[in-house]
Amino acid sequence: MATRAFQRLPTAPAGRILMLRLVAIILSLFIIACVLALSGHSPLMLAELIIHSTLGSRFGLEDLALFMCPLLLTGAAVTVCGTIGLWNIGAEGQFYAGAIAATGVALGVHGSALAVLPLMTIAGIVGGMAWITVPTLARAYAGVNEIITTLLLNFIASLLTYYLTTGPWRDRISGAQVSTQRISVSIPEMWGIVHWGFPVAIVIVIGLALVLSRTRWGYEIRIGGANPEAARYAGIPVRLRIISVMLLSGGLAGLAGMFEVAGTVHRLQGGMANNFGYLGIVVAVLARGSCLNVIPAALLMALILDSGIVMQTQQLSASVILAITGLILFMIAIGDELAHYRPLARTTPQGTAAGSKVS
Repeated sequence: MATRAFQRLPTAPAGRILMLRLVAIILSLFIIACVLALSGHSPLMLAELIIHSTLGSRFGLEDLALFMCPLLLTGAAVTVCGTIGLWNIGAEGQFYAGAIAATGVALGVHGSALAVLPLMTIAGIVGGMAWITVPTLARAYAGVNEIITTLLLNFIASLLTYYLTTGPWRDRISGAQVSTQRISVSIPEMWGIVHWGFPVAIVIVIGLALVLSRTRWGYEIRIGGANPEAARYAGIPVRLRIISVMLLSGGLAGLAGMFEVAGTVHRLQGGMANNFGYLGIVVAVLARGSCLNVIPAALLMALILDSGIVMQTQQLSASVILAITGLILFMIAIGDELAHYRPLARTTPQGTAAGSKVS
């Protein structure tokens, strides 16, 4: 007699993960449609509106690209850190730090965009690195959990942004609330309102994937994340690699803040991060440790965000949008976990009753 059991495998085939993710998305959309229908909305009408407003129009595609740009960099920041077995939960704060540093350069240095933009880029990267320096050194030399330290610094960065935009850097020209004045330079646009930061972010993600997979540094990072003790035994400077990876992670998030200031918002504003740092964690989880997978994961997250804006125009509250987003991501997480299991057949000898005693 054969009975079924399941075995969890440490890895899962990419094809199975993709299939189960598609099933999870379809199932979650079905649940969402049922709930919307019960609440008096037309699921078909909303679906048609969302498709037209996101993928079916130039304006929607431009919005997708603008959402993807910071998600690519914050997702890559978390992914790179995860390669060595660490979690950077502070991409939100590093995003703000990069935005603050870049804005400071834009407000203090006057000149052409050709001269100011490189300085803003360097300032944004250095700002993000500086913001993660204390958690980096604490983790490398004292073993302090980086999750707590990077998370707590998010709140400080957000409050610092509000202080600057309502205090010394407040907009004294137009009187805009919680905002600096518009900066004088901006990243050139390449297609509609989409700036050149978008393709640069894609190139950075692809470049990181190549570095991590084809260089000695990337190999040492992966070994250090898989087995730190074995890496030390092999002579790999694990502590130095931890420092370099965490600083790189902070720099990527800071660059995302610079792109948002110079390419999209054109000023420093309170709340301008729009949770891109936290959503970068979701992107990294969906990417499953692969920098290349950050690109489709960021696209999916951008599509969800853009769809949420469309649904808000149809009198759906932000709480409903958050619940829908959570459901989709929750179902995807379940699909990812199920992809690791495979059924096994166990044969029970015939004539032996379950629970019988052998005399």
